[in-house]
Amino acid sequence: MKKVGFIGIGVMGKSMARHLMQHGYEVSVYNRTQKKAQEILDEGAIWCASAGECAKGQDAVITIVGYPKDVEEVYFGAGGVIENAKPGAYLIDMTTTSPRLSQEIFRQAAAKGLHALDAPVSGGDTGAKNATLAIMVGGEKEAFDACLPLFEAMGKNIVYQGPAGSGQHCKMANQIVIAGTIAGVCEAIAYAKAQGLDPDVMLDTISTGAAGSWQLSNNGAQILKGNMDPGFFIKHFIKDMSIATEEAAQRGLDLGVLDQTLQMYRELEADGLGDLGTQALIRYYDKK
Repeated sequence: MKKVGFIGIGVMGKSMARHLMQHGYEVSVYNRTQKKAQEILDEGAIWCASAGECAKGQDAVITIVGYPKDVEEVYFGAGGVIENAKPGAYLIDMTTTSPRLSQEIFRQAAAKGLHALDAPVSGGDTGAKNATLAIMVGGEKEAFDACLPLFEAMGKNIVYQGPAGSGQHCKMANQIVIAGTIAGVCEAIAYAKAQGLDPDVMLDTISTGAAGSWQLSNNGAQILKGNMDPGFFIKHFIKDMSIATEEAAQRGLDLGVLDQTLQMYRELEADGLGDLGTQALIRYYDKK
């Protein structure tokens, strides 16, 4: 496997594609806005004019785009990845999207002699830059094994979860944990301020105990610096949590913490804050 098409050169995709190039893969790229891909083109990536063109002749095609509708646009139809990929190619969607959509991609790809995997990631822009992403993979085990070198170029904790859609279900569980944890971090900071504590001292103290977490140490620190730049956008987290609530409802699950956190983020998005990072949830508590 030598030639890789990469669709979606965004906050994370640029670093992920770069790591593939550094591992010796010939990488062709497509992004809706070519300017956003210019940096990696200057480093040797090959520009393609469309998603379909980016899929042609590739051993593997990797996608990481924004929303389920973007995934559908990229994969389906005459100009999509499935219609243009060569027989036997591996199609790897690393977008966080609907498990049911991943299953449909798998079915349509299989009908064309293609091998589809859903492989959402966790770790944000930092994990993408450092090639330390957690990668959760669903699909056929044989396809996972064949694509493992690609995953190893981009991440560290790479785990096969089961059949098509299983990677997405694992990512939903990941997002559910994050939702509750970041809300807890914000509430702890709000509480500390209300009680006259130094929030920096408080975070340093509890981060080494049972409350310690990535969200506490990283997003908690960003909150105290007043840095709301996105490692992961609020608008994308809302998309993920919405998928999780829909999937939970399909199984009759009542996930109250997830529902409440989603509502808080929706209020922030309604206030025009959707392009801030998820740590900006503190703004919800600041305005109360």
